[in-house]
Amino acid sequence: MDSKETSSGKSFSYKNVSYKYSVLTRYTLFLFIVVLFYVSLAPKVLPERYDIHRGSYSEKEITAPVQIPNSKATLKAQEKAAEQVKPDYSIISLRNDLLVVQILDRIDRLNQDDQVSNQDKVTIYSKEIPQRAQEFVQNFVNSSRSSGAYSDNLMDEMLRVISQQTYRIPEETFIKIPRLTSEDIQAMKPVARNIVEKLSNDQIMDAQTARAKVAEAVSTSSLSQRTLREVVQEIARLALTANKFYDEEATKEAKVQAREDTDTVFIKQGDILVSKGQFITEELYALLDDNKLLKNEVNYWPQLGLVMLSCLLAFGLHMFIRQSSAGKYRYNNSQLLMLVFIFVITVLSMNMVSIVQNSVHPYIGYIAPVALGAILVSLLMDVSLAFFCAMIFSILSSVILNVNQGEIFDFHFGFFTMIVSYVAISAIHKASQRSTLLKGGIMVSLFGSIAVFILILIDGKEWSQIQTLYTLAFAFAGGLLTAVLVIGLMPFFEVTFGILSALKLVELSSPNHPLLRKLLTETPGTYHHSVMVGNLSEAAAEAIGANGLLCRVGSYYHDIGKTKRPSYFIENQNHMENPHDSLDPKLSKSIIIAHARDGVEMLKDYKLPKLIRDIAEQHHGTTFLHFFYHKALKKAEEQGVAPEFTELDFRYPGPKAQSKEAAVVGIADSVEAAVRSLRNPTVEQVETMIEKIIKSRMDDHQFNECDLTMKELDIISKTLKESVMGIFHSRIEYPEEIKKTTKIVEDDNRKGV
Repeated sequence: MDSKETSSGKSFSYKNVSYKYSVLTRYTLFLFIVVLFYVSLAPKVLPERYDIHRGSYSEKEITAPVQIPNSKATLKAQEKAAEQVKPDYSIISLRNDLLVVQILDRIDRLNQDDQVSNQDKVTIYSKEIPQRAQEFVQNFVNSSRSSGAYSDNLMDEMLRVISQQTYRIPEETFIKIPRLTSEDIQAMKPVARNIVEKLSNDQIMDAQTARAKVAEAVSTSSLSQRTLREVVQEIARLALTANKFYDEEATKEAKVQAREDTDTVFIKQGDILVSKGQFITEELYALLDDNKLLKNEVNYWPQLGLVMLSCLLAFGLHMFIRQSSAGKYRYNNSQLLMLVFIFVITVLSMNMVSIVQNSVHPYIGYIAPVALGAILVSLLMDVSLAFFCAMIFSILSSVILNVNQGEIFDFHFGFFTMIVSYVAISAIHKASQRSTLLKGGIMVSLFGSIAVFILILIDGKEWSQIQTLYTLAFAFAGGLLTAVLVIGLMPFFEVTFGILSALKLVELSSPNHPLLRKLLTETPGTYHHSVMVGNLSEAAAEAIGANGLLCRVGSYYHDIGKTKRPSYFIENQNHMENPHDSLDPKLSKSIIIAHARDGVEMLKDYKLPKLIRDIAEQHHGTTFLHFFYHKALKKAEEQGVAPEFTELDFRYPGPKAQSKEAAVVGIADSVEAAVRSLRNPTVEQVETMIEKIIKSRMDDHQFNECDLTMKELDIISKTLKESVMGIFHSRIEYPEEIKKTTKIVEDDNRKGV
């Protein structure tokens, strides 16, 4: 029920019917979230397109929406890199020393044939020796081509170079060769072979340079006869060929590799592509067209896809709030508005970081406070909702912080956001001190750095040491920045939306608060009563899943109004007469009832949050002051006049409890006062009294405007009983059987058993 009875007997709705509970406002907020998602993602997914034509003048300045590749500049850089590639040469060892051995062996055999005249031998040598040199090279080429050791182009180049550098032995040398004996040839063979082998070890592009060294090598050899030295010199010169040849294919491959290794030239995000009034050339038009910045054709599919993605994320958030424990916020548009603010701040911070981020320095994105939203939702709203929001923020960050062209989502930033958000929620959601936020920020920094390092290892890229250090440093700094922003934003949300976070509640529970000091010094009895009510209500609230800390702190302030007239309340009447004994019951009633209203005014003056004021205002609800009512009836009867009042005149003005916490504090307030009034309470009396108080309030419809269930009331009853037993243990008498057992145990303890 959402209504209460007034003193005039009329019923009216207490709940605010303004924007806080307006269905239209609620759906407007979710629509705003859809728009926020679309606007924040559009620059990355849907770059702006322009209606521009060749040969026209641009009507506006066009800047790069994101970092885009400059194909023309990249092509120029690639060609320049290719031009700087030096020709590639291949070294091919022909083993020319083997040719020397073959020629000398042939000479040895032919010179030993006496049936061939020297003149014929000269003719044979002049033809056969050059031919053997050519066949030696050709055989090597044929063998290499069949085995695939070298490319055909390289073999053709080798044949061309060797053919151009062919050495011709003088005719007089052929005349001298037939005169050589077998002993001469055996002496010549190692000398000639060693000279050719030694000179062939050098890289030879022009055989003439190597042949020029032969004479010196022969002159220093062991050969003493002039004829032998001359023949060896000519044969060595013939055998020596070039061994370093231009490799056209390898050079082309090197040029291709140089082009591939050339970094893409980018136009940085925000750089001017076309100035206002600039003439659109073919080159500019191609640049805009290549980067899909022209309205050449109408294509609404990407926009539709982004709208659907934004709606899907917002719908998922809406359904989660409805179905989860965060459902308590689904009817409170003030809380939804706060959630919208959190999304706006978090998304805005991501976009601000993305402005200075680029593909050259993508690690800058790790400094974004991506866990900010999840932490704020956890502290100000609900932990389960914070985990769900963390998933949404992960999706958003993977798009907003993405710098890879051709990709919509970047797994790295999505994974990083998920890890740091979950760590932050786990570390901070139960924070009761501001310093805990800083400790949580350090945890975020550490786990964020670990997550980034894991990504670096998984990628397997050859990251430089300095780049790795920068990445880890930005991730660590992002955690500290998140903590600083949370500490700075928490007071804003607490004041603007009247949120009572655990941090704020702990601060309000400090005995140094001016109101609590006033309560302690001026009304010590009420202070003690409030502390006891706080203990009872906190235990009962936590047992049913309500906010126990709110109940405790609310209990501390629920009777602050009694400080205006402390002596009129029984807990403060030590060693003094009760002033109500001499007062008219109606006046006494007014004084008692006023403490709730006075308390609310005092709490307003000290700017305490509304939830605390609500507990002070609602903890009595519209309960009936039986004692003063019956006293007034008795007085009217004694005076012999008809009563001019009704029961409604002796009720608190309310409102009734609007929340579980206010209802629990009201029950605990009555229970504590009732138990304290008993001199020697027993367990049965306590149980009966608690059940009677709860039943009385339920029969009086005091719980109609809050969502307490019968099961929860039963749990509250049992929890209060256990708490009262613990708090008032020394005063409560046990049944006889329990008392006997307790006495035996105590005797055994004294005896050391």
